[in-house]
Amino acid sequence: MNKETKIRIHNITAKAALKFGSEAWVRKKREEQRLEAAQMKFLRHLLGITKLDKENNQCIRQKAGAQNIVKEIKQYQKKWLQHVQRMDINRLSKQALQYKPKDEGT
Repeated sequence: MNKETKIRIHNITAKAALKFGSEAWVRKKREEQRLEAAQMKFLRHLLGITKLDKENNQCIRQKAGAQNIVKEIKQYQKKWLQHVQRMDINRLSKQALQYKPKDEGT
C-alpha cells in the first residue's frame, strides 16, 4: 500500500478516533501529551520509522503531511464554540453553554 493511501486511512480512522467527542473536553497537559504520543505512534508506524531512527516529531509530521493533533483539536473546539454561540436559545447545547447555577443559599 502506498504512503498516500495509508495517510488517508489514518485520517479517516485513527485521527477521527483521537478527536471523537473533543468538542466538550477540558484539555489538560497530560491528555495533550497522550494524544500527541498516540498520533506519533500511528505516524511512525505508517511511515516505517522506529524510535531508534531518532527522527523528531516535527520531521515525522512534515513527512506525513500531518498537523499536531492537539492544535487540530483546539481549532475544532473553537469552531464548535462559535457554532454553539450562533445557535438559537432553544437548543440544548446553547442552554448548557449559558447555564449558571443558582445560589442555593438565597
